[in-house]
Amino acid sequence: AQRAAKKFGAELIYTWLPQSAALGAWMGYPVVLEMHADNSGKLGAWWMQQFWKQKTPKVMTVTTSALRKALERSTKFQFPNEALLLTPNGVELEKYAGLPSPTEARRQLNLKEGLTVGFTGHIYPGRGADLLFELAKQMPNVHFLWVGGAPELVDFWKNKLTEAKMTNVTMTGFVKHESIPLYQAAADVLLMPYSRSIEASSGQDIAEVINPMKMFEYMAAGRGIVSADLPSIREVLNDRNAVFCEPGDVGKWKVEIGALLADEPRRLALGLQARSDVEQLTWVKREERVIQALDQ
Repeated sequence: AQRAAKKFGAELIYTWLPQSAALGAWMGYPVVLEMHADNSGKLGAWWMQQFWKQKTPKVMTVTTSALRKALERSTKFQFPNEALLLTPNGVELEKYAGLPSPTEARRQLNLKEGLTVGFTGHIYPGRGADLLFELAKQMPNVHFLWVGGAPELVDFWKNKLTEAKMTNVTMTGFVKHESIPLYQAAADVLLMPYSRSIEASSGQDIAEVINPMKMFEYMAAGRGIVSADLPSIREVLNDRNAVFCEPGDVGKWKVEIGALLADEPRRLALGLQARSDVEQLTWVKREERVIQALDQ
């Protein structure tokens, strides 16, 4: 990154890697270090310490206040407020402009008509696949739409659905990212069924600090959201734009989803509030805040 910076005459280094941030600062570049998870091992913490020791202009962004606390613990360093910026993830609202109604979206996607509960994203450990399966089993009159997932996991869950003779679940597997908004629009209710332990692709447990991009997409879709009640999730969502359930409590999830499906005015109100709240959480506005912080 440093060689490329010299080659192209860069004026700023923007990185997700503490080691690149430290080396860039050593070379005198202004640096923005964007963090989405805690340091990995002692070496990660050491590189971050080196980054903060440099006197060059710098900003470190964190996606949640919980992440700041986790990083300060692992680094054994209290970050200066003036150089740290809380910047949640964001969304491209343009992709969510003019979405059709759930009924029309289902028609366009050739999906079964009827009240639909949707989920988009990965289905590896901690993402709630077990909960989704059990909810679909206990709510046979509701259509469940699972979008995404690695092929081997999709095959695993499809086999389980077949063994259980469940016909109220549609699993799409991987779909192109540009199609995700329409699939989300096809749901009347969208779920974030996280566990108290969430395994990232790196193997790290990120439940304490999670700030999923799916959350911002759901908000932009303007649908009723039912989410696991995790402190980091509540840094963005609240009781005015979402419904919360204890992670893993199937009975509670079933009750809250059923109540929301039966109450269209409430669904619409939650969705409208979420859509309004996410207007300030676009990627462009996020980066504007980062550059403004660096300029100061």
